[in-house]
Amino acid sequence: MASPLVLVHGGAGSIPPASQYAHANGCQLAAEVGGAVLQAGGSSVDAACAAVEVLEDNPIYNAGRGCALTREGRVSLDAAVMCGKSRNAAGLAALDAFPHPIQIARAMLEEPEVLLVGHPASEWASSRGFRRVPENELTTEAARIQWHKVVEEGADSNFAGGTVGAVVRDKDGFLAAATSTGGTMGKKPGRVGDSPLIGAGTYADSKCAVSATGHGEAFMRAVFGARVADAIRFGEDPAAALERSLIRTRDFFGGIGGAILVTPDSGPQQFWTTPGMSHGWWSPEGSGCGI
Repeated sequence: MASPLVLVHGGAGSIPPASQYAHANGCQLAAEVGGAVLQAGGSSVDAACAAVEVLEDNPIYNAGRGCALTREGRVSLDAAVMCGKSRNAAGLAALDAFPHPIQIARAMLEEPEVLLVGHPASEWASSRGFRRVPENELTTEAARIQWHKVVEEGADSNFAGGTVGAVVRDKDGFLAAATSTGGTMGKKPGRVGDSPLIGAGTYADSKCAVSATGHGEAFMRAVFGARVADAIRFGEDPAAALERSLIRTRDFFGGIGGAILVTPDSGPQQFWTTPGMSHGWWSPEGSGCGI
């Protein structure tokens, strides 16, 4: 029997010192919620989605409530989930204002399609009973202020609080990954990053589960998640594979960021090439967090 583990991230970037405790503590609380799901008999997919849902509810992160906005000031959400046991995967991109995109992705796991985009994705979600809300319910004052800085003043689009994600190992050793984001602040309408793309920002199989955060275009070009998984499959140490792949993404593709990873028998693995990445973990032995 494997030792259960939940590991989450709250985005890589420059997190102001005054916000660092809240960022890290929010990740730990989300990991503990995922752990409670495992203790109640839930699967790794159930726990990963439950942990991400907590982060989507927390406006300090860039997912669900508090998400980044497009150049036009609109909400456009991306999310994905993958089950390492079945290899089923589902992603949604350019989704309208739904409070919990990760639960919509969870509901798509048994569908033949892997990715739905834009208006049809939102219509599919509504047809399955998910509640679309007015955009102002997900738009916070902090996000508006940052939007003005980026779009009207030309500030860097790095939005500390960033993409959120979870990777989980259940008691049977099965793995899952889930990722959710509002994308890059001030992005072009219709822009899709790496988070909802299986094999880029989200990936899980029998060897590892990965969730990434950072400059999405670079992580897509690097095919980040799949390359990490292949390296581990062919014998590379998980921590070394994660670090090497993030450095490669930075040096070859010009994008910084971070990622979290679990394998069937490793401890929590996390690495970043940004100034920081909030993260938290839970296991039956206890929980913790860091920046």
